[in-house]
Amino acid sequence: MCQTADAASAQGAGLVIFPEMFLTGYNVGAAVFKLAEPAAGPSSQKAAAIARKAGVALLYGYPERDGDTVYNSALLIDRNGRPLANYRKAHLYGGEEKKLFVPGDRLVTAELDDLKVGFLICYDVEFPEAVQTLALAGAHLIAVPTALMEPFGLVARTVVPARAYESQVYVACANLCGKEGNIAYCGLSGIVGPDGHELARAGKNEELLIADIEPATVAAVRANNPILAERRPELYTGPINSL
Repeated sequence: MCQTADAASAQGAGLVIFPEMFLTGYNVGAAVFKLAEPAAGPSSQKAAAIARKAGVALLYGYPERDGDTVYNSALLIDRNGRPLANYRKAHLYGGEEKKLFVPGDRLVTAELDDLKVGFLICYDVEFPEAVQTLALAGAHLIAVPTALMEPFGLVARTVVPARAYESQVYVACANLCGKEGNIAYCGLSGIVGPDGHELARAGKNEELLIADIEPATVAAVRANNPILAERRPELYTGPINSL
């Protein structure tokens, strides 16, 4: 984290996104119960010191303990070392995650300088309603720590750009790389603009991706192509006629 934060800061970055369960590893099984920490635990204090030293905000995945409950969470710390937001993964993937974690029950946004940032974790981004809800709440960027594994590279290359396009919002996904036990990760971290076009894309190995996130671009895209403004939510929740 320290090395990446310093490298990103040297390139002028204001926010660094790390993958899902970055602090402990994703495929650690029941060890997660020993490794889990409160949001204000010792690891967050170390991360805060790294953020202050590098002068960049950090978003990283970790197992969060709250009493006897463990969540798959992501914590945002600003460049001054202050915690700004803690998001708990709402859509748990597969039987293993459901054995280890309790799902979160709310979506989260935070103000980071001139950006409004929304948060999702991995499988969450496959639900268009989650992305759209954050976009309608004013998010310019959806930041997504992921642990996307083979053979689901389609999610990174196709689903994520579709989410950015249909909700007219930047989406940045930071994925794990390599192998961890019996899991092979896809890599393919990426940053996609609100028009659905890729701004940066990694391969299967670790890379530091840099892109500008501009609120004015979000506004321009929405003005040019008013998908969100022309929604008809009364149709989406009402009765459906069956002929």
